[in-house]
Amino acid sequence: MKISEIDNMAYESLLYDFYGVLLTDKQREVMELYHEENYSIVEIAKELKVSKQAVYDNLRKSDRILREYESKLGLMWSLLKTRELIGSIESRIDELTQSPELPKEGSLREGLMEIRDMISGLGE
Repeated sequence: MKISEIDNMAYESLLYDFYGVLLTDKQREVMELYHEENYSIVEIAKELKVSKQAVYDNLRKSDRILREYESKLGLMWSLLKTRELIGSIESRIDELTQSPELPKEGSLREGLMEIRDMISGLGE
């Protein structure tokens, strides 16, 4: 997935995955129900016995905080960009190894496959 293809909900969920541990317990609980359990604001309000407005305010405040962390630290963007680049490198190696100009056997092909294996290990 390219960074530009991430919709707002997915972006918020990724932010929560990266920085959620930095939120308060209550903020994490609401974010968990909303992003991980796919509860609606109404369902969260019933579950936590609070108003819909309280849930909405909590979500907006938490989202703002998470966006500030990402703005300052850039960890999520960095990881997504790295994964995107790794995918491009793997694709280019695949193209090169399938090229008719490259001998079917030999150290160059083996070297490219070795590099591809090393790169694949980065995403784990």
